[in-house]
Amino acid sequence: LPGVDNPDRVRKLLQGQAKLEFYEVWGQQEFAPYLIQLDKVLTDKEKAVAAAPAADTAKATTATAGDSSSLAAQLAKKTLASKAKTDSTTAAQQGGALTRYFTMPGALGVNLRDTARVNRLLRSDEARATLPPNLVLLYDAKPKDLNGQSFIRLIAVKKDRTGATSAPLTGEVVSDARMDYDQTGRPEVSMSMNPNGSKKWQRMTAANIGKQVAVVLDDVVYSDPVVQSEISGGNTQISGSFSIEEAQDLAQVLKAGKLPAPTRIVEEAVVGPSLGREAINQGLYSSLAGLLIIMVFMTVYYGRAGLVADAALLFNMFLILGVLAQFGTALTLPGIAGLILVIASSVDANVLIFERIREELDHGLSLHDAVNAGYNRAFSAIFDSNVTTMLIAIILGFFGTGPVQSFAVTLGIGVLTSFLSAVYVSRLIIEALIKGKTTSSISFSTFLSRNLFQNVNFDIVGKRKIAYAASTIIIVIGFVLMYLQGGPNLGVDFKGGRSYVVDFNKAVVSSDIADAVRPVFQGAGLEVKQYGADNRMRITTSYLAEDETQVADKKVVAALNQGLSKFAADAPVIKSTSKVGATIADDIKRTSVLSLGLTLLGIFIYVLFRFEKWQYSMAAVIALFHDALLVIASYPIARAFGLNYEMDQIFVAAVLSIIGFSMNDTVVIYDRIREYLRNDPKLTFAQVVNPALNSTFSRTMITFTTVFLVVLVLYIFGGETLRSFSFAMMIGII
Repeated sequence: LPGVDNPDRVRKLLQGQAKLEFYEVWGQQEFAPYLIQLDKVLTDKEKAVAAAPAADTAKATTATAGDSSSLAAQLAKKTLASKAKTDSTTAAQQGGALTRYFTMPGALGVNLRDTARVNRLLRSDEARATLPPNLVLLYDAKPKDLNGQSFIRLIAVKKDRTGATSAPLTGEVVSDARMDYDQTGRPEVSMSMNPNGSKKWQRMTAANIGKQVAVVLDDVVYSDPVVQSEISGGNTQISGSFSIEEAQDLAQVLKAGKLPAPTRIVEEAVVGPSLGREAINQGLYSSLAGLLIIMVFMTVYYGRAGLVADAALLFNMFLILGVLAQFGTALTLPGIAGLILVIASSVDANVLIFERIREELDHGLSLHDAVNAGYNRAFSAIFDSNVTTMLIAIILGFFGTGPVQSFAVTLGIGVLTSFLSAVYVSRLIIEALIKGKTTSSISFSTFLSRNLFQNVNFDIVGKRKIAYAASTIIIVIGFVLMYLQGGPNLGVDFKGGRSYVVDFNKAVVSSDIADAVRPVFQGAGLEVKQYGADNRMRITTSYLAEDETQVADKKVVAALNQGLSKFAADAPVIKSTSKVGATIADDIKRTSVLSLGLTLLGIFIYVLFRFEKWQYSMAAVIALFHDALLVIASYPIARAFGLNYEMDQIFVAAVLSIIGFSMNDTVVIYDRIREYLRNDPKLTFAQVVNPALNSTFSRTMITFTTVFLVVLVLYIFGGETLRSFSFAMMIGII
């Protein structure tokens, strides 16, 4: 939700169930006897627990009787006079177990600070046994300030005699709702009902003339007016000292309708405008720099054909941004990362085509025939690699949350537009350029690249055991270091907790900050590290991680501010926050492993379908799993050298992206192996694999160079948020 300047308003909207109900209200004389009886039962229980002497018991009984009469008197009063000064502590010394808290003058209400105690009493077994099942006490929507204290009313609504939760009239009958103004100019919400609701509302108001009717939203009473006359036509209003914003929000949730269950926020991130602007600028500048580098590289390497690839790339970017704008997709940092990867991967298809055209030209074909052969023979490899990348985007979009979904959406759209621009748009341009012309009308190389990677003949199969040994050593070292470091360095996404980015007006030391805030977090897990600039720190804690309420959020922020008070001279300011509940963290870990497993399974099935041999699928999956292990092992190795990167959802996106790029290479090589075997089925393993690897070596190196350069730019200029992602991508690409 970009541009939100009132997070509390958003939280309230998101967590409201919009369960609108209309109830009849108990009269004061109707429910007072039940409360008096409950008060006596609770007071007797309190006396029994206290085991007071007989004299004290008699005194308490007298006090209870006095309270019962005082309760009736309290309900009968119409003035909000000097009683407002009565403190709940003083009242507790005078009243019964329940009535001592009914200190609101002129109405049945309690001091705000006593609501937790009252709730506990009203939910007790004694209350359930004493109060009739159709009497339910609900709080008013807004407290009232009286003589310096805040009180909130309790309204007794009439439920079904069986205690059923269904109301006589619910929000399902509301056909429209809007913010309006009453006769005094105060905001209110006007509602219209459907014909069925109109009839029920008419009967309900006719039966309660001179009595109150409560309008209840999410078990909170917003209005309880006295019905003056029968209301027909299905139009009614909700008034309750609303601000314009509150009335608009209420109208919106009523129009949207009731959710089937209550909701609560278990994962949240808030980024301040200055930090958000800085991060987006870094991402955009990185994107532009990466785009410029690729365009220059393609022109230097392929000449005029490179300019065609650049034109197709710009067309691709235009399409992606157009689709994102059409869907109203918010541009996030992970989305920008996906955009940068699309820039790099979209060039891969053109590289495949151009390298194939160069091969056909070397074989003596004419320009027209070479272009046709190049596009036709590269199509299957391009199609297969795009399918595997789209598979990854779909899995990330389905199982990922928040930033990962943004990355997946951008990547998925980019795969489709890249395929279109490379296979069709670039071909249209090239065919228009060569129509009726000779070979010299367009070039697919320059003097710098003409003889580069020509006649490559590495014995890769013969040297494979060296690569096996090197990979094994790196993976073992990485996992041993991970064990010695106490396990993987998991982000908040995977372990739960809260994270804060704090700015200071001068450079600070992370260990000093940790020493200051550790006591206030009461020994809970704590990590403080520099976040970009030396005056910016990221503070992550597991303090109250199991408590996902907004009350706990405020407690943690208050504790953090208390700890940072020692640095008041450095003007600490919280620039962004993120929260992941412990339950959702477990879900994220589980879905991350599941997404990785499903990706490998999907690739296994697709390769089996395309190449018709399970050995191809097994080899591809083992190689991809090896790539993922290498990337995971690189993190503890980097940590040993002071580069402290976290494994979070963005890391999972990076690993899956690496799997996609690696699979692209694998598909290209498999495609060439299949081509060689069709030409000569009697070739041995080494006779097929080595030529396939060597003939695609130029494409591999060019794609590696373009993608690596783009990711390197992202690593250097993309900001701290994307640095871990960029690091994983660089290792994976290598």
